[in-house]
Amino acid sequence: MLKTYNLNLSVAGTDEAGRGCLAGPVTAAAIILPAGFKHEILNDSKKLNIKTRDSLRAYLEKEAVCFGVAHVFMEEIDKINILNASILAMHRAIEKLNHKPEHIIVDGNRFKPFAGIPHECIIKGDGKFLSIAAASILAKTYRDEYMYKIHEEFPEFNWAKNKGYPTKEHRKAISEHGPTPYHRKSFKLLPDQLSIDF
Repeated sequence: MLKTYNLNLSVAGTDEAGRGCLAGPVTAAAIILPAGFKHEILNDSKKLNIKTRDSLRAYLEKEAVCFGVAHVFMEEIDKINILNASILAMHRAIEKLNHKPEHIIVDGNRFKPFAGIPHECIIKGDGKFLSIAAASILAKTYRDEYMYKIHEEFPEFNWAKNKGYPTKEHRKAISEHGPTPYHRKSFKLLPDQLSIDF
């Protein structure tokens, strides 16, 4: 079972989803869970199926002290690069919290200080601490929801299934139909032997 980070502090966990995708935003969530919060099933979103993630999202939104979710879209990703965009998304998600946290825990190994609040980066934190796992669920489900919407506009890319990740099917669709406005121009959309025109 995952742990609570620190019982004596108001801690926000934050995580992002969609960093490795070729299309769509990078999405981050931040969440503060109530003191003494426990949950048997809550885990890294990648280890859970869609149905479990969706039911956990509804539960977390009801039980959280507060939470925030933010997208950083393709144009901004192309301008500032994906690492900076991921951190910016986390900052924007934290900004949306109704309560200022006393400490921030971040999944991964890169972050920039936010509003003078102490932070700690934790590698694979979404498999260690409840609030990071909760943030990973929110980030993933909100991003997936966005990808389902844009799938309707461009069904040939099958974003409802691949969510914009670089699957064979997704790359084949790019080579056949060309990129869409939702593709990240700064990313390598196709292997070297295939060229692409924007």
